[in-house]
Amino acid sequence: MSDVLIVDDEQNLVELVQGYLEREGFTVASASDGPSAVETARRLQPDVVVLDLMLPGFDGLEVCRRLRQFSDAYVLMLTARTEEVDRVVGLEVGADDYLGKPFSPRELVARIRAMLRRPRGAAAQAGPTDLPPPRRFGKLAIDEARHEVTLDGRLLSLTAREFALLMALAAQPGRVFSRAQLLEQVWGTEYYDDHVVDVHLANLRHKLEPDPAHPVYVETMRGVGYRFGIPEGPTA
Repeated sequence: MSDVLIVDDEQNLVELVQGYLEREGFTVASASDGPSAVETARRLQPDVVVLDLMLPGFDGLEVCRRLRQFSDAYVLMLTARTEEVDRVVGLEVGADDYLGKPFSPRELVARIRAMLRRPRGAAAQAGPTDLPPPRRFGKLAIDEARHEVTLDGRLLSLTAREFALLMALAAQPGRVFSRAQLLEQVWGTEYYDDHVVDVHLANLRHKLEPDPAHPVYVETMRGVGYRFGIPEGPTA
């Protein structure tokens, strides 16, 4: 059973979505403004946050920024605005998915289930003898079991999508992946346009690369896609 926090100031919508989720076996809590959303998320540590963009107190983007300081919960952002800039900004502050209003509650449930098929930190639940060692590429270490990435000993704060993209690329260093291939590996059957890959990889570069304008780990192959580079070669 997974915990879901719904953050929206439209009480009718909250009750509708809560009813659908509870019938599907989820435990549901709610908040109606920015400050209470952050407080509730900190207290309950939900698995998923369904987050409206327009909120009293401060908006959903600010909630998402603050949430990412202490939680790796999946964030599904809701908005009545459909401009691409809203989607991009939401993804940049750490949202994992985006759904425009009005929406079907069944679609919302399906999106949540799709995200939870890749639970964060699930590998960390394996027994100590089952934990594979981190993969090392020069100063970069990727620990799949603990869902952690360190660069020169410094822990990087990556979202689930960023981590999954890095894992997909680093699994086959030097191989070029098209955007469509990365969409299939990281997002599965969920529908997105190719731009979502560019946004998440740009965010990843800002966290990973010493100089994001001249990346050495996540390289762009113009007109083809992306590949994982090894500037110093893998180390044991």
